[in-house]
Amino acid sequence: MKINSRQNKPKRGKPVMIPILFEFADATATHVSIAGTFNDWKPMERSMNSLGNGQWDLNAVLALGRHEYCLVVDGKWMPDPLAGDYIPNSFGGRNSVIDVRSRP
Repeated sequence: MKINSRQNKPKRGKPVMIPILFEFADATATHVSIAGTFNDWKPMERSMNSLGNGQWDLNAVLALGRHEYCLVVDGKWMPDPLAGDYIPNSFGGRNSVIDVRSRP
């Protein structure tokens, strides 16, 4: 995943939102989505775009803070192999973690 280098300035009463690019590669995948704390773990709300040749991406806008998430690849939940951090989950697996911060 990549965090956009542009800083979003806070507006009154609105949370600071930061553009994030999630990327994934799997030549055999037919559908990839993301579920996490930022969408109440509902994978159908965040489907990734197929770019062809097994490449997938999703441009998202997330609030500042620490978010847990998983990729859902053809119905199978898995941690993001490109995530910088992981945390054990209650199902015996791992959740990916992204820490979204404002740029100075």
